[in-house]
Amino acid sequence: MSGGRRFRRLSRYYLYFSACFAVFLIALTMLEREGMPRIWIGYLFMFATIVLYAGIGVFSRTSNVTEYYVAGRRVPAMFNGMATAADWISAASFISLAGGLYLHGFDGLAYILGWTGGYCLVALLIAPYLRKFAQYTIPDFLAARYGGGGARGNPVRLMAVGATIIVSFTYVVAQIYAVGLIASRFTGVDFSVGIFLGLASILVCSFLGGMRAITWTQVAQYIIILVAFLIPTMWLSVKHADNPLPQVAYGAVLPKLAAREAQLAFDPKELQVRAIFRQRADDYAARIKALPASWEEGKLDAQRRLDAVRLRKGSLIDIRATERELMAYPKSADEAARRWAEMQAANEARAQPPEPHATPFPGADAGQSDIRRNNFLALVFCLMLGTAALPHILMRSYTTPSVRETRVSVFWTLFFILLVYLTIPALAVLVKYDIYSHLVGSNFANLPTWISYWANVDKLNPLIAIADINRDGIVQLAEIAIDGDVLVLATPEIGGLPYVISGLVAAGGLAAALSTADGLLLAISNALSHDVYYKVVDPAASTQKRVTISKLLLLAVAFIAAYAASQKPGDILSLVGAAFSLAGSALFPALVLGVFWKRANRAGALAGIVSGFAVCVYYMLHTNPILGGAVAGQWFHIAPISAGVFGVPAGMAVLVLVSLLTRAPDPLNTSFIDHIRAPE
Repeated sequence: MSGGRRFRRLSRYYLYFSACFAVFLIALTMLEREGMPRIWIGYLFMFATIVLYAGIGVFSRTSNVTEYYVAGRRVPAMFNGMATAADWISAASFISLAGGLYLHGFDGLAYILGWTGGYCLVALLIAPYLRKFAQYTIPDFLAARYGGGGARGNPVRLMAVGATIIVSFTYVVAQIYAVGLIASRFTGVDFSVGIFLGLASILVCSFLGGMRAITWTQVAQYIIILVAFLIPTMWLSVKHADNPLPQVAYGAVLPKLAAREAQLAFDPKELQVRAIFRQRADDYAARIKALPASWEEGKLDAQRRLDAVRLRKGSLIDIRATERELMAYPKSADEAARRWAEMQAANEARAQPPEPHATPFPGADAGQSDIRRNNFLALVFCLMLGTAALPHILMRSYTTPSVRETRVSVFWTLFFILLVYLTIPALAVLVKYDIYSHLVGSNFANLPTWISYWANVDKLNPLIAIADINRDGIVQLAEIAIDGDVLVLATPEIGGLPYVISGLVAAGGLAAALSTADGLLLAISNALSHDVYYKVVDPAASTQKRVTISKLLLLAVAFIAAYAASQKPGDILSLVGAAFSLAGSALFPALVLGVFWKRANRAGALAGIVSGFAVCVYYMLHTNPILGGAVAGQWFHIAPISAGVFGVPAGMAVLVLVSLLTRAPDPLNTSFIDHIRAPE
């Protein structure tokens, strides 16, 4: 079938899909008005989307190696751009990015600048050359460049496989965590059960059809993502600015938000609440200073309270609550020091006045402002270079019919990403203004129902918590603790939209998480099956056996990732940020210098991958308190999420130095560069 006929046929299919999706939304809206329970709306959205993705997976099932790995290299540029955009707009972008902007204001724009700028690097430095190479995986490319493609390239291949697995696994855990979050909120199932429900949707698609099924599923998922993000944002835009274009309208809301922030900064009730948090922080500081005596005294106090409740024959609820308090008490003075330091920092943060949303790098003094600016630039750097080295995104360069189509595909990818990314800052401002002007100052007796819904999704670590700290019955801003991951999912309820739109947003968040998880799991399984099993272990394996091995490995990796996500290892945005630093540090120097510097050789590539990755991991472990590090160990006050700002230069410098100190690459390698850089 010619490219033009294929494009027209695909356009017709997805127009039908869009029309059916619109009818589905209208039907659910009518059913809600007739009194359909909310839980059933949630079930219908969950069921319909999973059936859709499973249907595409069944329809696109294949055992052909080229179809399974790279969708037959015949995906038209525009549709490849839509699929790549869906692959890219992960749970971090859809769910967490607006929340990050809500919490951190101007600083959160680093994610948008870094991720968008990274695609410019992909278009200029890497994607066309990968398509000219015309193989299956990123380790394939590096092995051919630094070892001629045979056994000599296996060390580089295996090193690249290791980096691909670590980066993609870190990223996919965040996506599966988001799946559990969405499923548990909108179907009422347990968080862990929600993870495995979403996993079933991922596996049916990627297991049966590989890249072929994932590509056509992701195009459908992008349509859902776009509609789900735009509808509630446009509603809030009309509500607060009488303008349906949020990208334009939120400029009119920003001055109102700034005025409200200034008012809350000096409100007497807010000052009272912040003073209470300051006192709590001081109390924790005093307990830390008095260790280990304070830990021993606290443990005795907890035991005495339990004994007292038992002696006066308190209720079973009181006894159980006191027992839980004793069980949760730190088991040692060292653990107490760590936990009390975390509580001190949390209370100190809530004791601070609201930061101006639109002010760049606010700080108590010039030094603090400089630190925030440096972290902003470091994060942009890491996200840009990490984007240009992400295996599951670069794999998309192999799926188009030609090098020219790859370049056009990157343009369409940027276009489709920007449709959402230009809306995210607007959503953050509109939701923030809505909460600051409507929730703050309301009565605790009349709290909206969405707060209790989200507070009960995860009772151990509530996504939103509001407590009457100063006992006046009125909600103060400082009394609200909200997790950034909840903001977009709760936007329809915050704005007063019908519950159908809440289900739509959940379907959009689910589509974002599933589309990225599909691509990541396929990148891991393909690296293991193609680059390890086929290229190293059994080069004589049949095509059927290779695809079967890839499917089995995909199953194994998916269940391991689901288990890791069920342990709730961290917030979505921090996990994704870590993946970008790791990708940039380990793979970017070898990829870019492999294309543009003929003198780069195998020894340099191996040393560069190892050193960049090692520096990045060391810095994360050394400076992240969650991983056992300490903030005091930071270099130049750079946050651990931006560890790649040290890992990338280290990898680049070591690759260059070792390449210059060792024998020049074989002529076969230099001819490889001439081939991929030659014009079509």
